[in-house]
Amino acid sequence: MSETSKAAAVVSAAPAPVTRIARRHARPGHESQYEVLIREMFGKMRAFRGFMGAELIPPHQPGDAYQVVVNFASEADLQVWDESAVRKEMHGRMREVAEDEPEYRRLSGLEAWFTGAVVPASMHPPRFRMAVVTWMGIFPVVSFYLWLVSLWPGFVELPFLPRTAVFTAVIVVTMTWVVMPRLTKLMRGWLNPKPKQ
Repeated sequence: MSETSKAAAVVSAAPAPVTRIARRHARPGHESQYEVLIREMFGKMRAFRGFMGAELIPPHQPGDAYQVVVNFASEADLQVWDESAVRKEMHGRMREVAEDEPEYRRLSGLEAWFTGAVVPASMHPPRFRMAVVTWMGIFPVVSFYLWLVSLWPGFVELPFLPRTAVFTAVIVVTMTWVVMPRLTKLMRGWLNPKPKQ
């Protein structure tokens, strides 16, 4: 096996981070107790391997669902938390102040661009439409940066890997923080068409 093939195998075998969203309603009048328990759970999660952070998103309107977003370094790390006695104990206490069981959803890859935590789990854009909108963003961004670097001869003379690393990093940053938030908002009606009556 060549060195390039070995490197590709290592990259493909590397665990991918996972984001999971849990949606749940607090019992009326018990919202503050529910929030306290969620934050206590976050504190206990920090002791687990692979924990990368968590966020509590309160409902936009009274009576709507809370959303809990957790990030782990891999599916295996998340599974360790899921199977722990600590999580079981916390969920037992939360049932006393929650109306229902949590509804879970995982986000990865392109899906994380198109489906934020505040979007209901039932709203899932078709992959074909996500691909089209992604191309609509990537095409002008890549074209612009290709034109820009053509004005800087020194950049083209850099070694291949550093040049590619810088070029792709700039594109990813531009897509993630500049282009995709605006483009997905603009194309929201096409990405998530309303069902026909």
